[in-house]
Amino acid sequence: MSSPYTVPAETGEVPTTEVSAETVKEAADRLIAAHFDGVACAPVRDLIGRDDVAAAYQVQEQLNAAKTERGARIVGRKIGATSEAVQTQLGVDQPDFGVLFDDMAFSDVDGADGAEIPAGRLIQAKVEAEVAFVLEQDLAEGPLDEAQIRGAIGQVVAALEIVDSRVTDWDISFADTVADNASSGLYVLGGEAKSLDEVNPLDVTMSMTINGDEVSTGDGAACLGDPLNAVAWLAHQARTFGEPLRKGQVILSGALGPMRPVSPGDVVTATITGLGTVTARFAQPSTDATSTDQENNS
Repeated sequence: MSSPYTVPAETGEVPTTEVSAETVKEAADRLIAAHFDGVACAPVRDLIGRDDVAAAYQVQEQLNAAKTERGARIVGRKIGATSEAVQTQLGVDQPDFGVLFDDMAFSDVDGADGAEIPAGRLIQAKVEAEVAFVLEQDLAEGPLDEAQIRGAIGQVVAALEIVDSRVTDWDISFADTVADNASSGLYVLGGEAKSLDEVNPLDVTMSMTINGDEVSTGDGAACLGDPLNAVAWLAHQARTFGEPLRKGQVILSGALGPMRPVSPGDVVTATITGLGTVTARFAQPSTDATSTDQENNS
């Protein structure tokens, strides 16, 4: 049975802030430096406040612009903090959204060996299992109602989102995670794509293991009541902020269960009913790289 199609009311207006442009830039510069240097930084809430949504998304825009200026290409969006379990873990009480870039994408096409995640790409990685969607139509005009959302989805895929934080020790408020591109890191798509005629995202169940041990479980209802509700929420928000969802984009709809930290050498596998499995293998730093780091630090 499908859950009711409910999304927050759309105001049609982008939220505003009293935080100055100079302060927004200072916060963005802090996160940009952390992102490209690979060294975590202090939270930005000292600059923009804990709950200023408008200022936080302005910081996110500047962070993401720095990536596109360096050649990264936007390929989709992610919804964060959609499950109560993850909201509790992060200490937030509402979902947020971020941008997916082409250099964040990995694929587990055979569902056996898994996607190899290079060492050094992440600062303090955690993993969560999700239902991903690939759009075959824009979600820019029209009512964005249930029929339009379902009609725009071409594929449903099992996914692992590898979240990361540029903020030291994940010491984040809602504004910190929004500013930090919704704590985006990388993502892995499974190789078993289905249509909505073949799988109902609300009905799926999930089990995630690290090195063979089950560490997280959940179901479709944990994601804003239904992963399709999460897509609808995102479609409204994206249009309100002036960047609607487009054909071909990947949408990560949010965690089905608690996220878990990972370390180099770990193997993470999520099994989602109806969508198969998706695996990520986290590479160990090479001996040469370790030796070089030790020499540089001596």
